Amino acid sequence: MKWNSAFARLAYSYVSIVLVIVLLLCSIFYIYFSRSYKEELQTKNQMIVENTARTIENSVLERVQKIYVDLSLDRGADLRAWADASVPMYSSSLLDLQQRLKAEAASNADIVHAVHVYNPQRNVMLSSLYGLIYNANDREIADFFADWMNGMLQPGHSSSLWTPSRWIPDDMFSGLPGEHGHSIITYAHRSPFPSPGENSDLIVAIDVKESAIHDIIQNMMPSHYEYTFIGDRSGHKVIGADLGFMNLYSDARPDMAHDHAGSGSFSGTIDHTSYIVSYQALPAAGWMMYSAVPASLFYEQSLVVNKLILGISLLAIVIGLLLSGLMAKASYSPIKRLVEMIKSLSGQQPGQPMNDYKLIDTAFTRLHDKVSTLEDALEESSPIIKRNVVLNILRNHVPDAELADKLSLLGLSRTYSHYGCLLLNSGQTFAPLSSGNMQMIMSRMIQQLESIRLPGAHIVAEELPDKKIVVMLCSDHISDGLQDELSQLVLSEGRQQFRLDLQLSWGSWVNSMGDLHHSYIEAETLMKYAYFLPEQAVLKDRRLLEREDCVDEIPQSTLLRFKEKLYARQPQAIAAAVDDLIGIMRDGAYPADYCHFILANTVFVFSDYLKSVRFKHPAQGPMDLYKQYIEVQNIDEFRQWLLDTVNTCIALTEKRNSERALSTLELAKEYIENHLSEDLSLETVSSKVFISAKYLSRLFKEELGMTYTDYITSQRMERAKTLIESNHMSIEQVAASVGYGTAAYFIKKFKEMYGCTPGNYLRNMAKQV
Repeated sequence: MKWNSAFARLAYSYVSIVLVIVLLLCSIFYIYFSRSYKEELQTKNQMIVENTARTIENSVLERVQKIYVDLSLDRGADLRAWADASVPMYSSSLLDLQQRLKAEAASNADIVHAVHVYNPQRNVMLSSLYGLIYNANDREIADFFADWMNGMLQPGHSSSLWTPSRWIPDDMFSGLPGEHGHSIITYAHRSPFPSPGENSDLIVAIDVKESAIHDIIQNMMPSHYEYTFIGDRSGHKVIGADLGFMNLYSDARPDMAHDHAGSGSFSGTIDHTSYIVSYQALPAAGWMMYSAVPASLFYEQSLVVNKLILGISLLAIVIGLLLSGLMAKASYSPIKRLVEMIKSLSGQQPGQPMNDYKLIDTAFTRLHDKVSTLEDALEESSPIIKRNVVLNILRNHVPDAELADKLSLLGLSRTYSHYGCLLLNSGQTFAPLSSGNMQMIMSRMIQQLESIRLPGAHIVAEELPDKKIVVMLCSDHISDGLQDELSQLVLSEGRQQFRLDLQLSWGSWVNSMGDLHHSYIEAETLMKYAYFLPEQAVLKDRRLLEREDCVDEIPQSTLLRFKEKLYARQPQAIAAAVDDLIGIMRDGAYPADYCHFILANTVFVFSDYLKSVRFKHPAQGPMDLYKQYIEVQNIDEFRQWLLDTVNTCIALTEKRNSERALSTLELAKEYIENHLSEDLSLETVSSKVFISAKYLSRLFKEELGMTYTDYITSQRMERAKTLIESNHMSIEQVAASVGYGTAAYFIKKFKEMYGCTPGNYLRNMAKQV
């Protein structure tokens, strides 16, 4: 295999791509995963600090503040009484107060070292641990209390403070060196509550064991214990840490001052070692808790991720090399077959050495010559190509990069500064034509349109799939006169050459062929309103476009009026309702699609009415109203078609109903005659002939001139007279035979009908015989 062969070059390219992709992915994975893992560790460290700070806050600081509140509010050991100068120093209340302080310190011995109450006016302090101390601020032990005493007595100081950590011996009064002691912090607060300044009555001080806070830190952060300390907002140490870390935290303090959340992290260096420091606020004391972790810890723990990424990358390279060989072989196979085919077609011997790419290039040169001969055949297909180009431009399917190449297919030798779209609709003129004649007329119209010459303008016309014609006007200048001139030319040519009544719609001007679809969309939208404005030959009023954004609806009363009048069979009222509806559509601000929906709904209402009355045209059979509707070309034709159809159907329905009424009446009379002895109520008989009782009563009144009840009575009396004349039945039997329950009522009705009783009638008949 030669190193410059096609196969070798393919292999080089695939291997290079694999190496570049793997190295790029390796770098991305290393940066992303390493950073994400370090951020995760840092977030975990921050959470540990937050939990520890929250525990210190709840278990120590807030608990100490609660001790102060309990003492201040305890009526059993009233602090105010001891602050009163009139109360003796050795009163029983003093003993009660000391016992209360001792009890409070004992019950909270896990965190409280001692509880003191200091009276600045008398300079006397009462302590749970040291008892009563006179001249508390000038004795040899005053240094142990000076931090909170002096701090609380400063003018303008707040009502409370927390002191930094300090060491005190077990026995402050001995003063012997080397004796054991405790590290404590003190919480001091004025009492009563609203007593700021140096005129406060008392100061309550609670000595808190520093070990209580250290134990929490050591239990919850064992690995960070030696690198954790608590400081105030000024960056001064309160508890823990050495001076080196103090300097690191002091350098970061300006950045923390802008952290309103009271928590976060920062990095720094101490003795050439990088640290990640997390901090969390302790709001109860106004302190900040800091914890440092060597940055190397994050890198060491992320080393596993780095090794995993490296292993995956090496595996990807190996797999990529294998795939490169397979892809190079697979890609070379068609090239090899192509080369062998070229050699066989050109008569070259298969074993004759020749560069593969040069051989393919020579073959394509020869192919180019053969393709050139096909261009003449393509010219014959230019109308189809032109039509596809026009449609793609109108649909915005032509990229801007290809647009310049497409212009030559439209016969445009240059670009123009303005483009406009004209849409031409022949209306119903093409409807009766065959497809062949329609196509011939369309082609002639397009040729006539493109033959029009306007100064500084060019016209491109083409047929659309919906049998409309689109005209693309390219011009170096725009004016209403240019549009009007072209419109008049098109309309006059349509009338003179083809005897067609055309309608036109104009889209707005655009500055490039690539934006022509906007003009086409406007022209297409305006053409929707040709149905409702058939008298307008040219549609270019931009106010019609505003109707497309209207969301109003035609009043429901107007829509229901047609239905009401239709069911009432009032032709003149129906015509008025249709005219009102059409007038609203023509003059209103409703969108064309919405108006078509209303018209279709009106047709459906008419169709439902015909179904409800079971109408069937005697000649046409079932009527397909929707099919007839979609063949209507404009709103005027719609009105004429709808009213003609409605009037015809109403006339046929009334004629059918009249014939049906006479037939129904005969059935009712026949049933009455055969069932005179039974129940002949109006409801019973109407159900037998399948019409409503009200309608049956109206038929008797209109056709026979009498009420239904009178007709029943007359028929029964006629039958009764016949039965009496036969002289074979008693009066009671005759009454029962004609449907009367009692003979007395029958006699009454008979007398009303014939002026005499049945017995008298029978005797009169006998005398005549």
